[in-house]
Amino acid sequence: MKASHIVAGVTLAASLGSVNAEVLTVEKLNQLNQLHDVSISPKGDALIYGLKKGTASKDNHLYRQDIKSGKVTQLTNHANSEHNVVWADDGQSIYFLSSRSGSSQIWQLPLTGGEAVQVSDLPLDVNGFTLSKNGQTFALSMTVKPGCADFACTIDARKADEEKKYNVRAYDQLMVRHWDVWNTEYKEHLFVASKNSQGKIVRADNLMQNWVSDIAGIGDVAIHPQGTSLVFAAKDSSTPAAANNHAWSTNFDLFEVDLTKGVTQGSYNLVNITKENEAWDTKPVYSSNGRYLAYKAMKTPGYESDKFTLHLRDNRSGKIRSVAPTWDRSVSSISFSQDNKTIFVTAQDVGQKSIFAITPEFNEVQKVYGVGTNGDVSSFGDKLYFTRHTLGSPKDIFTIGKDGYGFKQLTDINKEKLAKVKFADYEQFNFKGWNNEKVHGYWLKPANYQEGQKYPIAFLVHGGPQGSFGNMFHYRWNAQLWAAQGYGVVMVDFHGSTGYGQAFTHSISRDWGGKPLEDLQKGLDFIVKDQPWLDRDNACALGASYGGYMMNWIAGNWSDGFNCLINHAGLFDMPSFYQSTEELWFPEYDLGGPLWGNDNGQVSDDYNKFNPSAYVNNWKTPMLVIQGELDYRVPYAQSLGAFTTLQRKGIDSRLVMFPDEDHHIRKPDNLVVWYDEVFKWLEKYTKK
Repeated sequence: MKASHIVAGVTLAASLGSVNAEVLTVEKLNQLNQLHDVSISPKGDALIYGLKKGTASKDNHLYRQDIKSGKVTQLTNHANSEHNVVWADDGQSIYFLSSRSGSSQIWQLPLTGGEAVQVSDLPLDVNGFTLSKNGQTFALSMTVKPGCADFACTIDARKADEEKKYNVRAYDQLMVRHWDVWNTEYKEHLFVASKNSQGKIVRADNLMQNWVSDIAGIGDVAIHPQGTSLVFAAKDSSTPAAANNHAWSTNFDLFEVDLTKGVTQGSYNLVNITKENEAWDTKPVYSSNGRYLAYKAMKTPGYESDKFTLHLRDNRSGKIRSVAPTWDRSVSSISFSQDNKTIFVTAQDVGQKSIFAITPEFNEVQKVYGVGTNGDVSSFGDKLYFTRHTLGSPKDIFTIGKDGYGFKQLTDINKEKLAKVKFADYEQFNFKGWNNEKVHGYWLKPANYQEGQKYPIAFLVHGGPQGSFGNMFHYRWNAQLWAAQGYGVVMVDFHGSTGYGQAFTHSISRDWGGKPLEDLQKGLDFIVKDQPWLDRDNACALGASYGGYMMNWIAGNWSDGFNCLINHAGLFDMPSFYQSTEELWFPEYDLGGPLWGNDNGQVSDDYNKFNPSAYVNNWKTPMLVIQGELDYRVPYAQSLGAFTTLQRKGIDSRLVMFPDEDHHIRKPDNLVVWYDEVFKWLEKYTKK
């Protein structure tokens, strides 16, 4: 039986213009307007959002959009940008962070007229903040030296560090580095504060003064509406012994602080309310009446890709229960309805990121909207407000009824910049992959596609490995850019991808080179037969992180599959990867334990069985290798190993290193160079 097709969306621009229409370029991508800090007012009459006019632009300010009229008003225009926007509960003002006074501080802007007023006046930068519904209690994240009783202690410590005549790093336990920075003595801690009689915040109390690690982030902090308590997520580091396993544990917990009791014996009393769960607990959210605390939790220790299930705590009884535990999707974001009877969540869902309404009383789950990648969900009355982007459209703001009807676009922030740009048509497809199980993917036609012509293939393989390219508009790996260059783009969500049920996601663990490779092979075989405009003999594959690993794996295990390969930050040698990466819980779970074996003496064969470097005798495909030198997730020696092998074996290859990038290419000018290198390599080995 022929595999079915699901039309996921076609851009409006794709049907316009001639074959000579403008197409998307990385330069145009870098100039697109980008939304942030999107939220509905407490009265439901207006939206606030931030608008950054280009990836590198300093024009990054706040706007207010009236819900009824659609009228947009620019609220800020200072030389310094604003972010971390929080509404005052009366809807008459907003708070935000800005460095307009020389350091990052909290400001308040009245929406009835007048200039923003600085609220916090602290000697250290405020990294992030949130506010109780009654406007009385602020939670602030700031970087300080653990053990310091006041800000002056941290300031003096930094001054002493600057005056040192030597430069050295020394550690007594892992982690020693993370993502792209070496860990220092200074940590991001959580503070609580309130305004004084003059309406200023001039002091703040550290809730975790002696902790030797960071909080999970300000997005993992919730304050009771009346400011009586606070909950935050972190790995316990109240003692060095508690912090000893952070590099190989995923055990984030939720800690509750009773703010009404204040300081006891020099510190606040922190209660671990999720101590019984040794897996990941995160994203606490209070209901508006303070009765409930919602959060999401995993149940498998050490497994970062386990399913996040919604949990609900009754704050009167302290009882915690899982909500809709049999629902086979992993919760991403959480928000309560106004009446607190419904919880709206987002979750990856068959190539989309959909919005769902969950009724805790009955454990009922209903999909509200499921096209594209949706987020920033807030509600008022019978309406939801959210952002959405797709393979054919960047992020904008939309609204829909809670019943799933009345879908409407509220903004079109890139209308002018994309007016003449023609996007590629795209479609979701499915086929029978490993074990004849259904596997999904997407294809995109070249932007200037002409019927009857054949086109070379850019075969994109996602990272993670528990991830998905999905129906999204990406600012690094944007599928439209390959389509704009005249390639047919094919992306397969192989076994291990997210959004297809936990069993599907989990199936890649302990099988990195098995099911995924078979899915990629079967997916490509299927789509070139189903879409004859794709030229199977004219194909190159490319991927990053696990996708880069797969390029190295393909080179040794599917050596006749492609004309060329492009490997960005790909794992090459699994034993040395384990010994040099930072988040050890990831390889220990996915590859079967530490390199030398578990506590029972069992040694996993995965490090050798699925080791690309063990199959280099089969390598023959030309490969472009790209890497950021500040990448501590996949250290750059992995790319050096692949390139050294290619060169020594006489295989055409090129190494491109970015000294100031980490696991990703984040800087706009570097991204232009990255795409130029990629497109030149593809051009060299494909005929268009």
